[in-house]
Formats: sequence, structure tokens, C-alpha cells
Amino acid sequence: MTFSRHNLISRVRDGEGYFIVNFLSREADLLPADMAERFLSGRHLPEEEAELVEKGYLVDEAEETARFRKAYLDFVDERDKSEKQLFYVASYACNFACSYCYQEGYPDHDFAYRPEVIDAFLSYVDAEFAGVRKYVTIFGGEPLLPGEAPRKTLEHLVDGLTARKLGYAVVTNGYNLDSYVELLGRGNLREVQVTLDGVGAAHDARRPLRGGQATFDRIVAGVDAALAVGLTVNLRMVLDKDNIDELPRLAAFSAARGWTSNKNFKTQLGRNYELHYCQADQSRLFDRVGLYEAIYALARERPEILGFHRPAFSISRFLFDNGEMPTPLFDACPATKSEWAFDYTGNIYSCTATVGKPGEELGTFHPSITRKEELIEEWEDRDVTSIPECASCAVRLACGGGCGSVAKNAAGRIHAPDCRPIKSLLEMGVSLYGGQ
Repeated sequence: MTFSRHNLISRVRDGEGYFIVNFLSREADLLPADMAERFLSGRHLPEEEAELVEKGYLVDEAEETARFRKAYLDFVDERDKSEKQLFYVASYACNFACSYCYQEGYPDHDFAYRPEVIDAFLSYVDAEFAGVRKYVTIFGGEPLLPGEAPRKTLEHLVDGLTARKLGYAVVTNGYNLDSYVELLGRGNLREVQVTLDGVGAAHDARRPLRGGQATFDRIVAGVDAALAVGLTVNLRMVLDKDNIDELPRLAAFSAARGWTSNKNFKTQLGRNYELHYCQADQSRLFDRVGLYEAIYALARERPEILGFHRPAFSISRFLFDNGEMPTPLFDACPATKSEWAFDYTGNIYSCTATVGKPGEELGTFHPSITRKEELIEEWEDRDVTSIPECASCAVRLACGGGCGSVAKNAAGRIHAPDCRPIKSLLEMGVSLYGGQ
């Protein structure tokens, strides 16, 4: 018998205790220091062996290999049955000049009503995703611009999706949201995602109009209008070193506005990171662990921000919210498995991180249907079993190999790892959510 290769043992951040998790057997325990030290050196007491075997911390290697294979097949089966998210970009036009726009280098920024492309997209969805659970996210650019072409485009999409009894979501900067609330409520709208990067001038400095004008007040009015008619708003905050201190202020603002007490309001935090055309100056950016360390410090000092958003800290939040470990994550990249992206040029892409980027096309849906099958298969095959660097990693079933697009940008190949700092995240998350 030997200690499992899927064990992670570490010390709770800012605490005296240790923890052990096993991402394959889905077990987790707090450990006294003497026991943790024994385990870290590969030793255990005879009286501990039965429980260690039962929990999968101590294993027969052949049996664990068989368990890994079964878990992998179960994961693939569930992933294949999972709901698909299909993104549609009607235009890359946008009225904002965000300081971190990764689409800034995209060549075409017009917005025309293209009914023939929308119909081709809907027909492709009918044919290629028949019998599959799915929904469509309307993306951009900015899909809710003023004018006839954006409105007719959205009406066409909403009517087409509603006729098919498909749900949809919209990702918008929120500036014109209030004027689209009635239209958005016609169909089966799941949510509207809106971004605020702080309160007042702090947000406006990062996300102004192209002419430099402020946007915060108009976005707030749009969120109010959407919530007032019962639409679900997913408020996203994109964080870097320039605005991390705005998190408590936005949390307080949202609470005072009554948003956080509204059942139709939810939040997410995004990391401003190096992608495609943006971020020539990367000194303002957090790496993944740096961002979470900043959030962790803020949450310990200002715990009220957890009423606005409770970060995942890898599997920590799930573990303490549900009292159990999540199922093993063999693949964190949804591209071509549970996510596809399409744009008005008639091109097909793997995901939102690649949509519109020259050279990332996987085929076309208009004016004719074509597919680059070998490239699609390469994306489909990407998971921790196909990435050489993941083979000996103890945390691979929590990391899932990360984002394929980021990995490709960094290493030049899809089957490369985009490593997540799982150990550090768990150290902070167990401390924050476990009360250690």
C-alpha cells in the first residue's frame, strides 16, 4: 500500500492546522500537525491504516488506476450529456473604450443587420445540436447598441430562439440596457451579464465611452431597470491591481442599492489577464494566485464583501457549502465540448476566448458548412489525460488542465497545461470558509 498520488496535504493559511484532500476518492479532512508531518514523509501508524484505506488516502496502485479509469469514463459520459453553451457574435462593434479590451485589434467594427447569417446560424444549431440540451449567449462587441440594426438583430435572434423554445443569455456593457429591457423579457432569458469595475469615477476610468464620457450611472440605471421587471442580472467585476480596492466599495454600493438582497442578482469576479491584443503593459495584472491572495486579505479585513461574492478558491467553497468534494475534474476547458462560438462572418470557433481571432477558425456555417475536423478533434481530445505535463500532477483533478486557449497562446500548442495554483487556493479557502 502507498499514499495516493491524488493526495494533497498542506497547512491552512494563517492557522495552526493542516488539511488533506484526495481529488479522486473525494475525501477531505483536517489533520493535526503530527499526523500531517507523518503523511508528508510517507509514514502512517498501524492503527490509522484502515481509515486511510477506506478514504482512499492509502491505496493499492493497481486498484487506484482502475478507479481513475472509471472516474474518467464517468466524467466523459456526463460531459457529453451536459448542456451546451453556444455563443453568437452579431458584430464586434462597441461603444466603449475599455482599458483592457482584448478585441481592440479586431479589424471590423461595423454593425449591420444580417438576417441571412442569423438564419444560417439557427439552422446550423438545429442540425448540429439536434437532441442536445443547449442555450445561446448573445455576445459581442456590444450587442445592445442603439440604432435599427442592433435592435432588429436582437429581435431576430430572440424570435428565432423563442420559436425553438431555447433559452438565451446576453453579455452587455450595460450602457443601453434600460432601453432593451422590454425586448429581452420577451423570450426565455436566463440572465444579462453586466460589468462594473468599481463605483463612480473608478469604473469610468476603466470603462468609458469611446469619446471618454462616463458610463457608471447609465449602467446602474440599466441594472435597476432589469431587476425591476424580474430579469436576472449577473454582475461581473474585472479585477487587477488598479481597482482591487474597489471591491469593498462595489460590495457596499450593491448592498445599499438593494441588489444583493434581490433573488435575481448574482455576481462573478474576473481576472484582467494577458489575452490576444490587450495588455502590452502587464505590470498592472495579477497572476491567479496574486489575485486570490488580494481577495483573501480583503475578505479577512472586510468580511462583508462575501455578501457580495464568495470566491471559489478552487474547490473550497463547494466543499464547505455542500459538505462533500466535487467530482473529479478531468477537463476545465469547455471548448468544442460544452461550448462553441459563432460570429457574423459565418465562422465557427472553439469558445469565447478564440472567437473572432484570425487563425482560430474551426470551420464555417455560412455561406456553406465546412469543418476542420482534425483541428476540432484536437480540441475535443484535450484533457488531463492528453497533456503530458499533467500526468504526474497531484492536483490535476482539481485543475483540469486549465484553459486551452491560454495554454495555446503561451506554449504554442493546445495540449499544453494552463496550471492553476490549487494548493495555495485551498490553503486560503479552507481558512476563509472553514473558520480555521
